[in-house]
Parts: sequence; C-alpha cells; structure tokens
Amino acid sequence: MSSHAAAVTHQHQFDDAAQQYEASALGMWVFLVTEIMFFGGVFTAYVAYRSAYPEAFGHASNHLDLTWGGINTVVLIGSSLTMALAVHASQIGKRGTLVTCLLLTMLLGSVFLGIKAIEYADKFHHGLVPGPAFHYQGADAHQAELFFSLYFAMTGLHALHMIIGLGGLAVLVRQASRGRFSPAYHTPVELFGLYWHFVDIIWIFLFPLLYLVERHT
Repeated sequence: MSSHAAAVTHQHQFDDAAQQYEASALGMWVFLVTEIMFFGGVFTAYVAYRSAYPEAFGHASNHLDLTWGGINTVVLIGSSLTMALAVHASQIGKRGTLVTCLLLTMLLGSVFLGIKAIEYADKFHHGLVPGPAFHYQGADAHQAELFFSLYFAMTGLHALHMIIGLGGLAVLVRQASRGRFSPAYHTPVELFGLYWHFVDIIWIFLFPLLYLVERHT
C-alpha cells in the first residue's frame, strides 16, 4: 500500500472520511433511485402492453434464444460475485485480489455484451428488428413488432449501463493497481459495487419478462 493511499482518506471539503463516505453513499443511492424510476417507466409500459396482447407477446418471445439468455443470466450472477469479492478485497487491503476480481468482473461483463451482440445480429438476420424491414410470419405481426420494440429498448438501455459500468471498472482497475485503495479508503469500489449489482438485478427482471413470456401467459 502506498503512503499516498494511506494518508489521503478524504477530500478537503469534508471533515473526515466518515462524513465523505456518508455523502458519497447518499449520492449513489439518490442516483440509483432515479435509475429505478427511469427503468420503472419502461417496465410499466411493457407490463401494460403485455397485458393487452398476451398471446402475441408469448409467440414473439419464442423467437428469443432461451439458451443465450440463460447463459447471460449466469454470467451476470458470476460478475456480481466477483464484484462483491472485489469490494471485500478493498476493505481488507488485498490489492492483488482486488485488481484480479475487478478484471474478472470486466471479463464477465464483456462476455455478456458479446452474447447480446450475437442475439442482436440474429434478430437482424431474421428481420425481427422493428422498422420498414421488419418481417414476422403470423396474424399478430403488429403486436409482435411492439414486443421487439420493447425488447430492443429495454435490453439496449441495460447494455448501455453495462458499457458505462465497464468504463467505471477500468478506472477502478487503474486506481487499484496504483495502490489508491486501502482499508482506510475504499469508498469508490464499494459504491461502484452498488451500481454494478443494480445493473445485474435489472437483468434478473428482464430475463423472465422477455424470455419466459410464453411460460407465464
């Protein structure tokens, strides 16, 4: 651990490290509440349209690859584990373990995005992207297009949050490798962990809503 990390535990505008942590934690929770409200609007729209067109949404959902969706769910659960281990490593001052766990979290997040890219490419190939080129066989094509509009909107927003998360992880890896964090100061790692877990939880809701519609219709 570097002397800089040991000495600097809070910024000058705070009286002590505890006050800085409380302010930072409050800011993160406020941010997450706004994110919940943001995603809540999208989820509400989905539930409303699914209630209106249950059969059409069920049929459209069958065009999603349940295997890829399941694998991605396991991948994100694994990334939550590695993120939790990273937070723990920062709390006890294990720099090497911290960097390793952060890198593993980045790797799993990248795997998730790679699989999602494969799924998107498949939808383009089969003409299931809403728009002039949308092609769907069935009497409920209009409602199916609505389902895929929500699918791309919801998973796209989630993927955007994942990309932002990977950027944040890259910053943490750089700081951790330089000994920025210690048992006395690890607030950024702990609070970013909340963000990462939030993004993972969003997917836990997206997976059954989008991929398992037919089984709940």
